Amino acid sequence: MAHSHADRNPTFAEPPAYFEEALKDAERLLKYAAELGIPIEDHTRDHILQARAASVAGWDEETAGKLLAALGKLAAQLKPVTAESLKVWSGKPRVKKYWIVSICLAAFIVPFSVASFVTSAISTTIKTDIAAANDLAVKLRAELGPPPASERKEANLPAGSKLSDTAVITELQQFASDIREIDASARQLRVLVFGPGMDPFPDVRNDPGKIHDKFQLPEGLTDFAWAAGDRTQVFQYVRYFGQSLVDDVAVVYGAITTCILPVLYALLGTCAYLLRTFQQQISTRTYTPSVADAPRFLIAAIGGAVVGLFNNLAIGQGASIPPLAIAFLVGYAVDVFFAFLEGMLQKFTRTNPVSSTPPAADSRKA
Repeated sequence: MAHSHADRNPTFAEPPAYFEEALKDAERLLKYAAELGIPIEDHTRDHILQARAASVAGWDEETAGKLLAALGKLAAQLKPVTAESLKVWSGKPRVKKYWIVSICLAAFIVPFSVASFVTSAISTTIKTDIAAANDLAVKLRAELGPPPASERKEANLPAGSKLSDTAVITELQQFASDIREIDASARQLRVLVFGPGMDPFPDVRNDPGKIHDKFQLPEGLTDFAWAAGDRTQVFQYVRYFGQSLVDDVAVVYGAITTCILPVLYALLGTCAYLLRTFQQQISTRTYTPSVADAPRFLIAAIGGAVVGLFNNLAIGQGASIPPLAIAFLVGYAVDVFFAFLEGMLQKFTRTNPVSSTPPAADSRKA
């Protein structure tokens, strides 16, 4: 004679806590399958319902065993969705910590990336103008000689040519223009460098008249040699001012670009990966918090620091990616970093095959 579930005697006066946890997990999976129209075997469903009744009337060994078996079947059938991911999804998980980290990283990366680009462009302009002004200074000295004007060395000109006042004035104007460009660029660069810098003309900055006299050619100029000497003296001060700032920028922003920004870009890449993964897993109800997030950030930081040691990394045939882009990829896909290291290791350990066969000995006797 068959006995109903109510006729069974409970065998667990104080059932283990995991019975109730397993029942809740099974019910979550069963509800999820019902919502999506996934067919579930009748006996699997019945075992879960019987377990719910047993949670009130009392657990017995058979009911607990059938519940665990039903839970295992549901877990295998609904994978990758799990009871844990459904529990997290029902609580409306948020990624506030990832957003905070991303915003903090962006707050540092964006200003310093822009500043690094701007300082690089200004430094290039200053170096180009200094080179052009150097050539003009040498050329004017060769054409005009030292002051006074009566000491012009026209003998330095090519045979059969004469020194044209128009050509000299044009060169002097270009020379003065280059000096003004260097001075203006240096003052722009000074704002982006940590430190006051050494302004060669601090006393004339607030006086337009003195600024004009210092950087412009005088009107009615007749003594070209004197003008060239005076412009050369101003150029020497301005050149030192600009070149010193270029050197400071190379040290400060070079250190930031090489040592700090790659690490931050790698961390930003990790945030991008985690946010993208979170969005995908939430949409499929497969998201569960992972303790591997913190180690991933640490690996990304180490990878970014290592990438900063390289100038350009070759990818494929002839293509190269800047270190900052590689650092972002390292944070987004750590496997890229390890694949690169393994490739570098193979290059260092690769050796030419050497024949192990010893040379034949000469059997002839001396």
